[in-house]
Amino acid sequence: MNKEPVLVIMAAGMGSRYGGLKQIDPIDEQGHIIIDFSIYDAIRAGFKKIIFIIKHEIAADFKEVIGDRISKFIEVEYVYQDLTNLPEGFTVPEGRVKPWGTSHAILSCLGKIDGPFAVINADDCYGADAYKVLYDYLIKTPKNEFDYAMVGYILENTLTDNGHVARGVCTTSDDGYLTCIDERIRIEKKSDHTAYTEDDGATWITIPKGSPVSMNMWGFQSSILNVLNERFADFLDKNLEKNPMKCEYLLPTIVGELLKEGKATVKVLHSDDRWYGVTYKEDKETVMNAIKELKAKGVYPTNLWEEK
Repeated sequence: MNKEPVLVIMAAGMGSRYGGLKQIDPIDEQGHIIIDFSIYDAIRAGFKKIIFIIKHEIAADFKEVIGDRISKFIEVEYVYQDLTNLPEGFTVPEGRVKPWGTSHAILSCLGKIDGPFAVINADDCYGADAYKVLYDYLIKTPKNEFDYAMVGYILENTLTDNGHVARGVCTTSDDGYLTCIDERIRIEKKSDHTAYTEDDGATWITIPKGSPVSMNMWGFQSSILNVLNERFADFLDKNLEKNPMKCEYLLPTIVGELLKEGKATVKVLHSDDRWYGVTYKEDKETVMNAIKELKAKGVYPTNLWEEK
């Protein structure tokens, strides 16, 4: 049996839209925020340790608002995403404040993980089924250090009525393995279909109904950390000069490179759950109503962290 999978939560950006962690809006009457439901689902699925990726600036507030109460139920560790954490010979461009992206965030775990791990965004509600299928895969299935996984969602279960979204639209083989991810930065619901545009709405291309998409819920072996470390300098060489303020080192890009090179496989695990998140302020009511309904169905208790 493999080592116990670890859950890695990318939380360095938490609070950015709200001016601080203490201003993050709860999504139920008990004061829970989205990350509470993610951690609750992860514990039920079998995860026994969480690594939070945070920024030094929010560390005290994060531990007060989230970490200290969660640590009563699951082992917690912290790593820090730092803009200055760059390969030798590189410096942060003057004026840059934007983080280096999801691959850089995961690099913060280098030296902290030596087995399988899952990765999620802190502000996305993935649903209980997603954690279960991913945990079960990581604990039982991988045969080598480059056997990875991704939880795929049905596109229509990830959209909002309040604007456009960015999604990684996935292509899979007949036996359920990822062959490529196409990043579509503007996807919108239409009257009877879903479409994306790459020319600011001048033309729209329909996305087939039921297409699987990535919501940044991955299952990796520790090998990915070495890959990310080895390729970071090359990414900076190619992108820093032409886009110094905004270039991002992203997980889907690196995974896509490994697939093209035949160095890794990614099993697409399916979740029929609906994804929830607050992309727009108007989405909050939808999330609150969904949580209320899930509680009424018994999926979640009224108070997640009521000590027995």
